[in-house]
Amino acid sequence: MSPPGDAENPPYSDVEVRLRDEFAGVHPPATVTRCIEAAHYGALEVTGDAHRGLVERIARKHLQVLAIVATESG
Repeated sequence: MSPPGDAENPPYSDVEVRLRDEFAGVHPPATVTRCIEAAHYGALEVTGDAHRGLVERIARKHLQVLAIVATESG
């Protein structure tokens, strides 16, 4: 399920571009998208709002943890 927005102007498109660039070679783009979606819904559930900066920080942390787990597992 995608965060709310329209097809021409997704709400976190700039966040997605930054995180895809930051984690290129570490995570596929689909993983970045899923982490942003999870961060969006997690922020809404916990704080009642999903500010862009908060969503980006949560998604980045998820991606960092996933990278650590993948390194330790593999």
